[in-house]
Amino acid sequence: MALAMCRRFVRFAAFAGSLLLVSSPAPAADKVTFGTNWVAEAEHGGFYQAVADGTYARYGLEVRIVPGGPQINNRLLLAAGKLDFVMGANLLQAFAAVEQRIPTVVVAALFQKDPQVLIAHADAGVERFADLRRLNILVSKEGLATYYQWLKSEHGFREEQVRPYTFNPQPFLTDNKLAMQGYVTSEPFVVEKQGRIKPKVFLLADQGFDTYSTTIETRVELTQKKPDLVRRFVDASVIGWYNYLYGDNRRANELIKQHNPEMTDDLISYSIVKMKEYGIVDSGDSLRFGIGAMTEARVKSFFDKMVKAGVVKSTIDWRKSFTLSFVNHKVGLDLRPQN
Repeated sequence: MALAMCRRFVRFAAFAGSLLLVSSPAPAADKVTFGTNWVAEAEHGGFYQAVADGTYARYGLEVRIVPGGPQINNRLLLAAGKLDFVMGANLLQAFAAVEQRIPTVVVAALFQKDPQVLIAHADAGVERFADLRRLNILVSKEGLATYYQWLKSEHGFREEQVRPYTFNPQPFLTDNKLAMQGYVTSEPFVVEKQGRIKPKVFLLADQGFDTYSTTIETRVELTQKKPDLVRRFVDASVIGWYNYLYGDNRRANELIKQHNPEMTDDLISYSIVKMKEYGIVDSGDSLRFGIGAMTEARVKSFFDKMVKAGVVKSTIDWRKSFTLSFVNHKVGLDLRPQN
């Protein structure tokens, strides 16, 4: 009798132990903060997608997106340890961080092409990119100090062509002899909507301005102490971008509009179409290695052009600006449509 009771107790204990095993809570998700470089828009869509459809959660991450804006500098918050990751605009920021000895590094590049464009009126006689050298061009202070110096050294543009751009398209709309800077995903839309004209659009990336854009940057310390966390964030963000471009992105777009109430469905749709049309996200090396891909040769090519243009110093150790440890692993390639 005692033996039977003992056996029953052992079986009960084993059963109870199995219940505890099954019902034990899953490990807590790692909390991550990600700062963007502007207010929420379709150009941030893949990150919002990964939040909205649970991709980050499936990678064991609880991600809070912190939108940027005209009075917000999320890059400073990254360096100060207040954010875990930030969205960089292009590689020039990464080169500057190396020069200033700020210990941050690019770990992925979600845009294979920078969306910077020059826009001209259709009736201005501009048929080729070189024809823009005959026009005055509205350029911002930042643009004058960066890509316009490359336009001068590489394509023969002149300083005297520049007119100040205040991010107001009205001077362009009223003068067909003016060209204007912009992003392929936004300014042409505004020109078409406000001016009821379809402009000529020239993507600088297609003319040799070969920086990566919409990068993911983090502190060097995080890549060394928590490489698995960095890898999971990069991989989940890549999956988010595939799903945003090629899947159901409605929940992501709703989240974008929650973060930016001024965003419209029309502009979101336009931006997505242009990102696909121009291969902003998925082209070049991403076709082989997956979205987010980077290569050393590409970074060096852009660095050399910026040195030639006088934008960056040749003494900068450009290799410290990025790492390939977290990209080029073909993550998400199966999500790209085959036709």
